[in-house]
Amino acid sequence: MARSDRGASGSIRRGFAILLFAAVGTVLVLSLAFEVFTKKSESRQTFFRVVELTEETTDPAVWGRNFPLQYEDYLKTVDHVRTRFGGSDALPQTTSGADPRTEVAQSKLELDPRLTRMWAGYGFAIDHREDRGHAHMLDDQTFTGRQQKPQPGACLQCHASVVTAYRSLGGGDLAAGAAKMNAMPFPEARTHVDHAIACIDCHDPATMQLRITRPAFVEGIERVKAAEGTPNYDVNTMASRAEMRSFVCAQCHVEYYFKGADTQLTYPWDKGLRADDLLAHYDALSFRDWIHADTGAPMLKAQHPEFELWSQGIHARAGVSCVDCHMPYKRIGAMKITDHHVRSPLLNIGNSCQVCHPVPADELLARAEAIQERTLTMQDTAMDRLIDLIGGIQAAQTAGADAARLDPARHAQRRASFLIDFVSSENSAGFHAPQEAARLLFLSLNEILAGTQALQGSSTAR
Repeated sequence: MARSDRGASGSIRRGFAILLFAAVGTVLVLSLAFEVFTKKSESRQTFFRVVELTEETTDPAVWGRNFPLQYEDYLKTVDHVRTRFGGSDALPQTTSGADPRTEVAQSKLELDPRLTRMWAGYGFAIDHREDRGHAHMLDDQTFTGRQQKPQPGACLQCHASVVTAYRSLGGGDLAAGAAKMNAMPFPEARTHVDHAIACIDCHDPATMQLRITRPAFVEGIERVKAAEGTPNYDVNTMASRAEMRSFVCAQCHVEYYFKGADTQLTYPWDKGLRADDLLAHYDALSFRDWIHADTGAPMLKAQHPEFELWSQGIHARAGVSCVDCHMPYKRIGAMKITDHHVRSPLLNIGNSCQVCHPVPADELLARAEAIQERTLTMQDTAMDRLIDLIGGIQAAQTAGADAARLDPARHAQRRASFLIDFVSSENSAGFHAPQEAARLLFLSLNEILAGTQALQGSSTAR
């Protein structure tokens, strides 16, 4: 074969090889591109519409047909896993046959009998237990021993899925329906609800967008925003998505009181969100939850003010929402979803804390527990001094002390008890805002000192 023929043949083979290589490369690139496109499409495909959801769809199991992964997580809120300083630690049920629960959480009154004295004459002195998961919240309110004292229907705002009931009672008007349920006795209101907090309470069934469904929060946050310079604030149209990721939780995890004879659930936020701001609000109204059975003091019971304490902490200042820590994102295959197994971040450090803090999990846990241990040590000291004050007031009453000594001491008991209770009933053991928790416990000790001085007739008593 001539040299020129051999050269031409070689060029042809090289050209063919190049074409083949290019074709294979193109197929591989296209295949990779298709796979990436598919994965991205899967990640954007948040659900498959199996059933139509409406404002009447209260049962979370029905929502679970469209959102099986989230529903599986939701079902896990029946768990009893505890952290070092909190959790459910369920014990065998020992109450009467009228209580259908098979088990209950440990009694805080048995763990700390001082609470019974702190709340003497109030329902919480009868029954107060460690918290269980969201799945138990309706049953635990329905069958608590506190029902021995009349409870209002307003309690169901934070213990039941009430959106459909509110709309039904109010003829489509949430606020009107809430007002009606608030005023009902608890047994009557209980007939209007079937489920604990469910999907519909936080999500629009048509768009799945987060939303606020508790009229008391709508009104309360409007007052807060007005004080900050934003009048006529409508939370459902003006709040950012980041804000909503805390506001949906704050509908219930807050301090509140029952206003008026018709027990309208109200947030005491007119003067601010700090505990002493709430005290100022209550004092201005001369509001009380009950009269202390041992001292006659007009008392206040803090509820579960996680939102208020969190708002004073570094995580709130950094824009970290409740959902970021308690319901963090997780991946299942190509999908990124919000974990609906609501729980302590300390039980899920990898997805919660380490997303922002590139620190070993053991160290992060130790840091959190150190904060909690210090807060609880301060709380324990303040509680001891409060019990001393209660004993001092009782002794002064027995000795025939006049109102000039007793009334300031009772006022100090009221304020110190609320401040201690605010930290105790807030379920982070101070972690949400450690410095604020310490400040409140310090203020409680100052109140107790003022009360003690009043009993002694000291000229320095306030």
